[in-house]
Formats: sequence, structure tokens, C-alpha cells
Amino acid sequence: MSIKLSICIATLNRGDFIGETLESIVAHGDERIEIVVLDGGSTDNTEQVVRRFQTTFPHFHYIRQERALGVDRDFNTAVEAASGEYCWLMPDDDLLKPGAIDAVLRACENSHDLIVVNAEVRNCDFQSLLVPNLLGFDRDRIYAPTELERLFEDTAGYLSYIGAVVIRKEVWLSRDRASYFGSYFVHFGVIFQAPLTGSALVLGDTQISIRYGNAQWRPKEFEIWMFRRPELIRSLTSISDAVKAKCFHLELWRSPRHLMAFRAKGSYGMEEYKRWIRPLQPSTWDRIKAIAVACVPGVIANAIGLLYCALARRNVATHLHDLKASRYYFANWLRKV
Repeated sequence: MSIKLSICIATLNRGDFIGETLESIVAHGDERIEIVVLDGGSTDNTEQVVRRFQTTFPHFHYIRQERALGVDRDFNTAVEAASGEYCWLMPDDDLLKPGAIDAVLRACENSHDLIVVNAEVRNCDFQSLLVPNLLGFDRDRIYAPTELERLFEDTAGYLSYIGAVVIRKEVWLSRDRASYFGSYFVHFGVIFQAPLTGSALVLGDTQISIRYGNAQWRPKEFEIWMFRRPELIRSLTSISDAVKAKCFHLELWRSPRHLMAFRAKGSYGMEEYKRWIRPLQPSTWDRIKAIAVACVPGVIANAIGLLYCALARRNVATHLHDLKASRYYFANWLRKV
């Protein structure tokens, strides 16, 4: 039987987590799927964990590089090595829910170019449900090739999560990937750089449990969310400026509120100001705002964030999780004093 779906995982030093991820795949797999793991040269026990599955799963390919070339290049290499008609780009620490593979395989039978898989968000040990439905859809949605901007409006915020992407391999290979290496969002660039030739399907039911707060890019989150992602979005000529502006604030660094949020999480300070904002030669007013926020004591910024979460009416579970994980967490400071 030919391979219909390749589950492509790029990993580095995730021996503590990738075994659980692979278990969630293998438990519900069948002969129509393969697993491709691209290891960027792990120095922990990742290789030993992964190779255990090689001996028990019929279509399992483990590729080990001498060193990591970046998450974008590593995922691209995994897709290039895959033999399936479709490729599901899977993080190395999240879990598939029961029935997820069957749901995606059924969707693949309808010859869509892209399938967007919905997810729930849980804490690191999966004991607490933070967000039950990230997309907020309760039904499947289909988008014609002419509806790229509608697809962007409905899913672009969610599609920062690479595990949502199931894409026809020939579509991936036919598009520019190299321009997005280093952006942390190569999949986003591949999808939205031009209209798809076929339809896109968004699955309303959640099929993935995201392990929140465990991302390896966390130390670079200020750089990624403030600059890398906006830069990529601005480069998309297939999406109008009006739609981009409707969906994203592309100059978050000008917003004291957003800077304060990163300050409260411990991701923004004078070092980040000097490295990322000062080289932009901001206006005097923007410079004053950015410096002022960077100088706010982290514990105070965290306390303000916690108060905001307590008063907010919308779902702030992930923001609250980040604030409690911050080195500036106000409750920890109170215990010390």
C-alpha cells in the first residue's frame, strides 16, 4: 500500500518528550502513514528514544544530521525525505488525540492542497486544559483557491503553530522555501506566498493537544513575535495590506502595552531594546516609550499583567500561564519578602 501521509518531525534534544509524541502517533497509525524524524544532532538521549520506534513501526525513517540547521531548514529536509502524498508537520512534544490520524487521512482523500488541523492547548504535563479550541471553529470549512485572503483572515493567527499544517508534498516542493529559512515560520510563507491551486480544508474538531510553555524558541520570543513574524507577513505580496493590517499589528514594538506584556514575562528589557529597537532609529517618542517600559521593574510589570488577567473578560489562560512561569512572577517575589 502506498504512503498517503508522512508525519514529519524536526527535533533537537527532546528525549524527555519525543517518545510520548511518537507513542501518540504509533498508537493510532496504520500502513498508509510513515513517520520521518529529522534530528539536528541531539546530544541527549533523543536518538535512543527514537530508534526504539524504528524497530516496531513499519514505515519509520530516522535522519540524523551532524548539527541543526534551524527549524525551518530541518522541517524542509524532513518533507523532502518523505514519501507520502501529504506531509503533516508535527512538533516533537505535542500529542495527537485519539482518532486524529483517521480524521486527517479521510480529509486527504478529498484531494485538498492544504488541511489545517485544529488543536487544544494544555499545560506542560497535559493535566490542565488552557484553551479548548484554538481556532474557535465548531465545523469544518473549505476554501477555494480564490479565497486565499479569507483563509488568511480566518487562520493566519493560528497558523503560527506548525503542527496545524498538513500539506500536499508536491505543493510544498513547488514553492519557495529558502526565502523563509530563519523566519521560524517557513510553513506560513509556503502557504500564503501565492494562491493555492487546489482547495484548503480547516478541521473544526480539535485533533492535537499542544504542550504549552515548552517551546524551544521561548528565549527568542521577543525577536520572533516582534520582528521575525511581522517581517514575513509584510513580504507576502499575495495578501493585501488592508487584510494584513486587519489581522496583525505589524509594528508591535511601538506599542507600550505589548512591550509591557513581554516585560512582564521576562522577555523584554534594555538588552532587547538595544539589540532590536534602537537600530530601527525610532522617533523620540517611540524611543522614550520603549526605554520607559524596559526600565519598569519586572516584578511590577508582572503584577500589572496578573491584574489585567484577573479583570479581563476574554480567555487569558495562556497569558496567565506565561506570567506565572516568568522569573518575575509576583507571587514568588512576595514569598521571598
